[in-house]
Amino acid sequence: MNRNIKELISQMTLEEKAGMCSGLDFWHLKGVERLGIPSVMVSDGPHGLRKQDEKADHLGINDSIKAVCFPPAVLSACSFDRDLMYEFGDAIGREAQANDVSVVLGPAVNIKRSPLCGRNFEYYSEDPYLAGETAAAFINGVQAHHVGTSIKHFAANNQEFNRMSASSDADERTLREIYFPAFETAVKKAKPYTVMCSYNRINGTFASENPWLLTDVLRDEWGFKGYVMSDWGAVNERVPGLMAGLELEMPSSGGVYDQEIIAAVKDGSLNEAVLDQAVERILNIVFEYTDHREEQEFTLEADHALAKKIAAESMVLLKNDSVLPLKETEKVVFIGEFAKKPRFQGGGSSHINSFRVSSALDAVSGNVNITYAKGFPANDDIYDETLAKEALEAAKAADKVVIFAGLPDSFESEGYDRTHMRLPECQNRLIEDILAVQSEVIIVLHNGSPVEMPWLTGVKGLLEAYLGGQAVGEAVTDILFGKTCPCGKLAESMPYKLSDNPSYLSFGDGENVKYQEGIFVGYRYYDAKEMPVAFPFGYGLSYTSFAYGNLQIDKTEIGEKDTVTVSVDVTNTGGVEGKEIVQLYLSDLTGVCRRPLRELKGYEKVSLMPGETKTVHFHLDYRSFAWYNAKLKDWYAASGSYEILIGASSRDMRLSEKVHITAQKQLPLMIHMNTTFGELLADNRTADYVKRFKTQLEETFGASSSDNKKDDGDVAISDAMNTAMITCMPLRNVVSYGMCGKKELLDMIEEMNGQ
Repeated sequence: MNRNIKELISQMTLEEKAGMCSGLDFWHLKGVERLGIPSVMVSDGPHGLRKQDEKADHLGINDSIKAVCFPPAVLSACSFDRDLMYEFGDAIGREAQANDVSVVLGPAVNIKRSPLCGRNFEYYSEDPYLAGETAAAFINGVQAHHVGTSIKHFAANNQEFNRMSASSDADERTLREIYFPAFETAVKKAKPYTVMCSYNRINGTFASENPWLLTDVLRDEWGFKGYVMSDWGAVNERVPGLMAGLELEMPSSGGVYDQEIIAAVKDGSLNEAVLDQAVERILNIVFEYTDHREEQEFTLEADHALAKKIAAESMVLLKNDSVLPLKETEKVVFIGEFAKKPRFQGGGSSHINSFRVSSALDAVSGNVNITYAKGFPANDDIYDETLAKEALEAAKAADKVVIFAGLPDSFESEGYDRTHMRLPECQNRLIEDILAVQSEVIIVLHNGSPVEMPWLTGVKGLLEAYLGGQAVGEAVTDILFGKTCPCGKLAESMPYKLSDNPSYLSFGDGENVKYQEGIFVGYRYYDAKEMPVAFPFGYGLSYTSFAYGNLQIDKTEIGEKDTVTVSVDVTNTGGVEGKEIVQLYLSDLTGVCRRPLRELKGYEKVSLMPGETKTVHFHLDYRSFAWYNAKLKDWYAASGSYEILIGASSRDMRLSEKVHITAQKQLPLMIHMNTTFGELLADNRTADYVKRFKTQLEETFGASSSDNKKDDGDVAISDAMNTAMITCMPLRNVVSYGMCGKKELLDMIEEMNGQ
């Protein structure tokens, strides 16, 4: 429908325009009936609809409609499957249309800085490339139905403790390389209708009133065209927020902030054009939805089947010492209450009122060879001697034991962070007890983030089911019995213990949270440190095997405007059909800047029949090789060699080739009296200026070295020491050593900077 939004706004009163910039209630935007502007609804959540009408609340205390709980992000990201995530989003978009929801509040793409973050189950990954690609696919699926998404929480919202006021203090390079790219990729590839700003401050400034974040970066650099809404209650100062780029306050403040906007326009401190622009951005999205209302059936049964498919394609087989898949004829005991009452989603604002939940016991109800022993409760840490004895007797009598372990609801949720990485002690104790009487033990984990596994070496099988959505039981048992070949891979590293995590000494501070690990988050840290981990990023087993070969790169010499096409052959060398996730990593060999050992820059999931070979293709551009240079205020890849690595995880590289970049972009010269000789000699623009000084210094120190040689061959001042001293010597020392006057040196510095 053709509609002149600007003309419509011109007919609105100041009060109506101010009112459009805040919610009507918890879930609705205001409308203006006399102008035909409808009131529309937004709703949680990213893995299913949490639509509330009466007695609405934010954290799920009151019931929402019966809906489908799809696997939360912690699991779905492990699919490494863009097509599957699009299909997921498509289902959410259809469901939203069926229930008259204009915007879905998700996906959530904050980086998993620490395993302790209470909301990690809603976030995709520790890796910004994977998070961004996953989010873009999901958003494109949802918005194919003209239902908006609200990608969240922008930005650097990585803990729950004091999240409404704490400041995430990180340097610009860290923000640009780790905490921004998932948002950037989604904005550029999928154009989300809305962005939700986070509660926290960023380097002291609230995200809700941060013009650099909401305007300079989001709009001017990335090209975002929709509107920015606040997280619920994230507004600190309304008028500065509006001026910074926060269009919509959610929920309503009862008109308090509307009046501040009106007063600011009237006293001239707020240009009414800023308000008009905000209203225009909101109305564009409102009408994008209402002009494309679809008649949709709420297809609960079909979407339950899709939830099962996503879960089965995402669960990660972490260990299999010839114990899986199970055979229908084997006597198997399921132990742990999670087998009967699975934990399949997290707590808080994304909590779905599922119309059905399938447990593992439900899924195998017809198999007479499977028995069940509770062993331990799902939501308490209580070692019950009677339950334990019953479980041990059942374990002794079985051919194989499957223990369903995991984190109780109370261990992780929106609103607070975990205090440790351990499972309930009752579970660890019973697992150890069972291992003492039975060797054929498989663990199935139900958890929203990594856990320490003191029993890991003793178990023969380990399936990471994470939080699997409402069809979790069917998906788990299909994998256990080989009806589905596992094909998920970890979207996060699993350290052995909490103290191994790079944010261990700074996570969870209350007022200023210092991101002192910088860009070394997750596998970037563990791999650079060569630190043993329980399981690395990108890792996952299959019931078949794969071979990689024939790595081809279309060019080995590239410039800044070139792209590189990479291809590799993958063959299913096992006996069953399966899917492999081929991962491409890049390593900077130039040594110009401290960077991670390798970084994920591409992935593809490929399905193969036994003996089948397929070729997988990747495309790399200049940005793939670059790092963010804060002085340049841009992405920069130095001239030199880079290694392209093809692997099955961040620690399993199978093939590699090198390319050479010739960079046209040069770093700005900012030379001063304390710039070192090493820096100047390494730059072809300045090396000639200081070579004569270097020669003089070498002659001076060389003579000193000769004078200090002793008969026994000892050297007080070695050549290596001379070289190191000259390399680190500040330029001002040429004056100290009488090699030139200060004015001459200052003139030379000015000339060098003039380049």
